[in-house]
Amino acid sequence: MSNQPVEDVFDAVAETAPEIRNTLVERVGFESEENPSGEEQIAADVFADRLLEERLLPIDGIGQYASEERDEIVSGGEGYGVAVDPVDGSSNIQTNNAAGTILGIYDADLPARGETLVGAACVLYGPRTTMIAADEESVTEYLLEDGDRKAVRENVTIPDEPDDHGVYGFGGRVPDWHEDFRAYARELEHELRLRYSGAMIGDINQVLTYGGIFAYPALQSSPQGKLRLQYEGNPIGYIAEAAGGRSSAGDRSILAVSADDVHQRVPVHIGTTEYVDRLETALD
Repeated sequence: MSNQPVEDVFDAVAETAPEIRNTLVERVGFESEENPSGEEQIAADVFADRLLEERLLPIDGIGQYASEERDEIVSGGEGYGVAVDPVDGSSNIQTNNAAGTILGIYDADLPARGETLVGAACVLYGPRTTMIAADEESVTEYLLEDGDRKAVRENVTIPDEPDDHGVYGFGGRVPDWHEDFRAYARELEHELRLRYSGAMIGDINQVLTYGGIFAYPALQSSPQGKLRLQYEGNPIGYIAEAAGGRSSAGDRSILAVSADDVHQRVPVHIGTTEYVDRLETALD
């Protein structure tokens, strides 16, 4: 039986996606302020954030809205908490490369552990606009057109045994990787194809389609990596695990990581179970 607030959030995101996609063309300049993570904001980030708050917070059953682009959690009463990365990969806009939107729906007050998620979705603004959405029942890929979502792939699963199209993509500068992770990456050079776009959404879609692994690991300069737990790590980890793959913070599922701050960072490793298992062994 579907969870109505979750379905309503997915519908609202599908309706809003065309407007966000358009703003990627219209609002490419930088804002004067940084976001709470210390990154430069592009005008599209700010516009998409405000638009999503306007569309998601009034939904019956939604009580909180949090975003990578703002300091504070916005309260709308009782209900689920929604955490959003309005434009993932916004630094790609000026070079006309992939970008997307990520969100998680938590049955808990934010910040919350990923184990409390009841739904998550990621939108990719590629040649087509698509959304992969996971709830407690299944993972579905939708084509988004004119504000509607049409299922194009149901019961999405990450391939257990990637074929010749299996991919890997790792963020961070190689000299900044820890040696054990660097050694693991060298092994994969002989097994998988390198694909890294600078927007996690694009890389995750390839892993969900072909199998393999995506990671933004712990770095020597940043022990918790770059990606945010609430807006990126948990939602993508939830989708991956619902699709039969694994997520890992390096030693356990990302969904099991305690949430202490809404802008908390976490090492992210997502993909086919075999590759994530091997990664944890390499980092042990």
